Amino acid sequence: MRAKKPDKLFFFLTLILIVVGFAIFASSALGQMGKNGAGFETVVIKQLAILLLGLIAMLITARLPYAELKKISPFLFLGAIGLSALVFLPSIGLEHNGAKRWLILGPFSLQPAEFLKASFIIFLAAWTSVRKDKIKSWVEGFLPFLFFIALVSTIMFFQKDTGTLMVMIAGALGIFITAGGRWKQLLLMGLIGILAFSALVIVRPHVRDRIQTFFNPERDERGASYQINQSLIAIGSGGILGRGFGQSRQKFSYLPEPIGDSIFAVASEEFGLVGSSLIVILFLIFSLYGYLLAGQQKDPFGRLLIIGFITAISAQAFINIGAMLGLLPLTGVPLPFVSHGGTALLFALIEVGIILSISRE
Repeated sequence: MRAKKPDKLFFFLTLILIVVGFAIFASSALGQMGKNGAGFETVVIKQLAILLLGLIAMLITARLPYAELKKISPFLFLGAIGLSALVFLPSIGLEHNGAKRWLILGPFSLQPAEFLKASFIIFLAAWTSVRKDKIKSWVEGFLPFLFFIALVSTIMFFQKDTGTLMVMIAGALGIFITAGGRWKQLLLMGLIGILAFSALVIVRPHVRDRIQTFFNPERDERGASYQINQSLIAIGSGGILGRGFGQSRQKFSYLPEPIGDSIFAVASEEFGLVGSSLIVILFLIFSLYGYLLAGQQKDPFGRLLIIGFITAISAQAFINIGAMLGLLPLTGVPLPFVSHGGTALLFALIEVGIILSISRE
């Protein structure tokens, strides 16, 4: 049987998110340039170059047989673990604000956690697809799954990247539930997660500050609460229809990281309640249609792979948006297809390419 063409609607949904995202990024970059004097080509042209590279990677990946990933998934996962460990080498690892998350490769920087996230989802999809009913077993299903979660959690703990870990766990849980995991197992994992997070709050002061800020945004308005307060000011000042494209005021002197995790606040100020709601709706349609594609797949590996990627991308989007609205604690995760972050954008598009490849079968 001949393979179909990649799903057109999912492809166009992704293109819409990319175009809208780049327009928002270009506007937000004006604030970044106003802060540090960076040239237009340094900020916007670099993002455009990464975007074009990601689109090429997506189109190539969409034409490749995704089933080959199942064979090499353990090697991808082990390679990603090894690459993540390299960030702790002083010669090539880059530390920023106390976090070691980047590798310096000549003029480029790379965040291995994005490769780890993608390879982790591919590995779990491959592993669970061959377990079948064993996934319900406490010894053969639950305990190994818990070990894999603990492994990536340890890596992310030392990299001080709680946000990316949350996204990884969301994708992993999506796979586990779809593969047939029991609710008792999920409840136990939830209890373990609460205990682990409580311990993290105790040992990591910045995590504790974010939790306290979440419950009391007025406690330190010029310190820990500064970002959320400026974000809410930006969102509120946008009103119903917004100030207009490029007209955000908060991005110039007030919002930290206007091209990073604060970018949704910039979009809300410029496009208002109507425009920001449309962004949320776009992500909802993208997610729901992705799950619809997963439901159409007869191959367990393909179905679980789509579930893992869509859940991770969706979770990242709504964690970012929720944090900017004050509905969730700040995590620092970028908004997919919109925020600055070359590695995150590149791997998000590769993941979309894999989903398109699955849709061909």
